[in-house]
Amino acid sequence: MAEAGLAQIPDVDIDPDGVFKYVLIRVHSARGAPSEGRDCPSKEIVRGYKWAEYHADIYDKVSEEIQKQGFDCECLGGGRISHQSQDKKIHVYGYSMGFGRAQHSLSTEKIKAHYPNYVVTWADDGY
Repeated sequence: MAEAGLAQIPDVDIDPDGVFKYVLIRVHSARGAPSEGRDCPSKEIVRGYKWAEYHADIYDKVSEEIQKQGFDCECLGGGRISHQSQDKKIHVYGYSMGFGRAQHSLSTEKIKAHYPNYVVTWADDGY
């Protein structure tokens, strides 16, 4: 049941163009959460938007939506995304002052799967 619900949550939702903040979030069942020492189905999702002044703005909005669907989540870190849709390029880099650096390699794999015709790169440099 929980795994089917998780499958309905898109892995990637980012703005179609520009440079913006992003967060990597782990979503899991509200019951049997990892903090209780139990294994439960989970998945990581990438969210990035130009409207966000802070990484926490994205996390707060997404976590509220996730909780309405009966799941819980935690922020694994953040960074920035440069999305050049005309050139079909996405670059993931930087870090979040509040959440720390996301595992950009994982974020990049998720983005590559969502944008298979793009060149997707990452680096730990920059802010």
